[in-house]
Amino acid sequence: MEAILHNGVKMPMLGFGTFKVPDGETTINSVRTALALGYRHIDTAAIYQNERGVGEGIRQSGIRREDIFVTTKLWNGDQGYDTALRAFDASMEKLGLDWLDLYLIHWPKPLNKASWRAMEKLYREKRIRAIGVSNFHIHHLEDLFTTCEIIPTVNQIEFHPRLVQQPLLDFCKKHGIQFEAWSPLMQGKIFDIPLLKELSEKYGRSISQIVLRWDIQLGIVTIPKSTNPERIEENMNIFDFEIDEKDMNAITALDKNQRVGSDPDNFNF
Repeated sequence: MEAILHNGVKMPMLGFGTFKVPDGETTINSVRTALALGYRHIDTAAIYQNERGVGEGIRQSGIRREDIFVTTKLWNGDQGYDTALRAFDASMEKLGLDWLDLYLIHWPKPLNKASWRAMEKLYREKRIRAIGVSNFHIHHLEDLFTTCEIIPTVNQIEFHPRLVQQPLLDFCKKHGIQFEAWSPLMQGKIFDIPLLKELSEKYGRSISQIVLRWDIQLGIVTIPKSTNPERIEENMNIFDFEIDEKDMNAITALDKNQRVGSDPDNFNF
């Protein structure tokens, strides 16, 4: 299943996240396992320090580069026009790739607009198939809109049953920006929610599968992370059942505006 970005690029709805996956054999093996199990979307970032392992895992998979959607992100300390261009080259050298499918500004910072101009340049040069942002609230997007020539294709944001951010979701939908969920499983905290345990029993699926399926049915790209082959496979097997509307609404109603990560309006890195 794929989302079609506003520039026509197809983005697999389910991806494999690599946040906090150690570089080297752990990353290589995890990426290779995910691709062998059917994932075709791999998400990394410069700050994860595992781009080399991601690239090697892709090469070892034996799957054609054209069939894999790869995302990486511009880190905060590399923001600015020239520094963003250099950071992109460094990421591409580590990944060992000729082109990138999606490049994101990782967090909203004062030099966003200069960074975005650099990304627009890379996009026009066809070195990147799509450009987007991560952790942008509505006001961050509105500020970027004042100077950008290309609207972001994606906003990757913390999203899970305890943090729905409906106004942001609606804003992105209005502007054709694909919503993408990071930390969809709340770093394990979803397993303590009674409703999700009930729905797990009702549908005969794991709690993780229930939440990831909820994402997909909402039209939200999601990128769970695991280094456990069984969990990686379990997270992939969400396309052969459907959650009914009443239960979908009940999961959405779990929203408490509760974060497991930093608030984009209040962070110091």
